[in-house]
Amino acid sequence: MNFSDPRSNVLQLGLREGMKVGDLGVGSGHYALAAANIVGPSGKIYAIDIQEDILKHVKDAAQERGLRNIETVWGNFEKLGGTKLRDASLDAVILSNTLFQLDHREGAIAEIKRILTSGGRLLVIDWAGAYGGMGPLPHRVVSEHVAEELFITGGFHKVKDFRAGPHHYSIVFTAP
Repeated sequence: MNFSDPRSNVLQLGLREGMKVGDLGVGSGHYALAAANIVGPSGKIYAIDIQEDILKHVKDAAQERGLRNIETVWGNFEKLGGTKLRDASLDAVILSNTLFQLDHREGAIAEIKRILTSGGRLLVIDWAGAYGGMGPLPHRVVSEHVAEELFITGGFHKVKDFRAGPHHYSIVFTAP
């Protein structure tokens, strides 16, 4: 069950043909697949997750759709160097429904900053609350205000925010 439209949310990043994008904590892969269609065959999507079974699912979904521009990467982006990507190698990063799951947010922010080009864009989408068994437990919810503060403190600049469906907020940042 998907509560937001990955394509319309990803379009808020201003992706173009040929861009390199990381989807950190790729999960279901909906955002990686939507971005792959936008950046086209000359672009590249790095689908990064710590769970290998999730990566296999994303790889299979990409093959079913004939998308050859998605590369799955087994890695832990909560620590510096954990994505295994080069410094300043990405034009954009997607962090969807992941922030509430992180134990080391500062490590994740440092890694995102490392892999994004200067001025690169970051899309943060997360649960606006706990909805009685849907979404995270109440104590795991990271409010929009807290998310904004985390990334601004980490050196990012807020570009805009928008509703990413009835249960999610979204914020677009640029990297320093």
